[in-house]
Amino acid sequence: MRKEDSFYLGKIARKHSFKGEVVLYLDTDEPELYTNLESVFLAFGAELVPFFIEKSSLQKGKYLRVKFDDVNSEIEADDIVGCAVYLPISFLPKLTGIQFYFHEVIGWQVEDVNFGVVGIIEYVNDSTAQPQFEVSRNNRTIFIPAIDAFLRKIDRANKKVIVETPAGLIDL
Repeated sequence: MRKEDSFYLGKIARKHSFKGEVVLYLDTDEPELYTNLESVFLAFGAELVPFFIEKSSLQKGKYLRVKFDDVNSEIEADDIVGCAVYLPISFLPKLTGIQFYFHEVIGWQVEDVNFGVVGIIEYVNDSTAQPQFEVSRNNRTIFIPAIDAFLRKIDRANKKVIVETPAGLIDL
């Protein structure tokens, strides 16, 4: 499994017991979707290694208590604490309407209903107060908030994001 073919699910936050159980922080809005997993991939450097789940149970909020098949002691659990956890992209539920996954729209064209073609999405920055499309246009980067108020259509068939931005935003 390659990271490009997977998505970040969370990370091993801490040990839970002396029998090798760990607590996995789920970086998702719907943790209940991931309670019956058979396996996950843990990142060790650039490599993703499969780990099979013996049992798991959802804890408070976004924490999943996990017992992996081959992790049977505190020492073995220490080796995986802090590891990022990934799943294949195929595990993601299909989205409709103006919902989208950030990784999905990279390379798509942005078109403004008033301005016309803006450019190509190079990156979706989600480290700001609101996510932003970083759009490449004529060797410039244009930042467009990726918010419902601006989104008009996600055209998956043509790989386009249709937006309606306030006058002047694209010219900034």
